Amino acid sequence: MSTVVVDISMSLDGYVTGPDVDLEHGLGRGGEVLHTWAIEGDAADRAILDASYSATGAVIQGRTLFDFIDGPTGWDDSMGYGAKAEGDERPPIFVVTHEPPAKTRLGDRFRFVTDGLESAVRQAQEVANGKEIVVMGGGETCYGFLAAGLADIVRLHVAPVVLGAGTRLFPANASARVDLELVDTISTPAAQHLTYKVVK
Repeated sequence: MSTVVVDISMSLDGYVTGPDVDLEHGLGRGGEVLHTWAIEGDAADRAILDASYSATGAVIQGRTLFDFIDGPTGWDDSMGYGAKAEGDERPPIFVVTHEPPAKTRLGDRFRFVTDGLESAVRQAQEVANGKEIVVMGGGETCYGFLAAGLADIVRLHVAPVVLGAGTRLFPANASARVDLELVDTISTPAAQHLTYKVVK
């Protein structure tokens, strides 16, 4: 069975985007700083990315994130999640949604799941070949898997910034308790990389 990993970058105050997210600004106003570690990071940051690429067998994401990456300013052939610097290794992506889009720009790599989070995990398990299933966002989707008890590991990449507003990873109101055990931490100038095991 594949391990289900929630993997997301966030600010110190818990936001996974800045404010004013739209199709042209998927990370919101000022939210690009959350991904500095992945784009301009040092050797340790790059090693974390490379290890994640190698370990990923399937990806799960929410519909809002999909709409951004499939939009006119979204991903291109060089940016597909799971694509290494060299080669075409790109895991299938399962998009959790109430209704699939009529058409997509990025092709058949995306599979739309309309019957819930558990179904997305089951379908990803069938193709991941024992490698990790990575839940990559957005914030509501990541938290949904965590709150539903479907995540085994949580990897947070905490950027050194307090955004003050944006899309939250964790709800502001009362929510489900989740117990975690810290199993790894790597500190770089661009982020604190924290890996937790979900205690079930």
